[in-house]
Amino acid sequence: MKKQVKVKPNSKQQNIKEAVDGSLIVHLKSPPIDGKANEELIQLLAKKFNVAKSQIKIKSGLSSKNKLVEIDIDS
Repeated sequence: MKKQVKVKPNSKQQNIKEAVDGSLIVHLKSPPIDGKANEELIQLLAKKFNVAKSQIKIKSGLSSKNKLVEIDIDS
């Protein structure tokens, strides 16, 4: 499953909201430095979709706020 994700780093709280179009808006506490926000994003999505962190890959937008994330739910 592929999901469009809009990341908001440096937020006060962590949370995931689903937008009307099915994309996700993810608030992260981590700053976007040294991949910390991406690590936190993968950790949060793994918890939400109940999959291992290794089943989540950021397909595009590694250094952008808008990312395309692939979640391997079938494994």
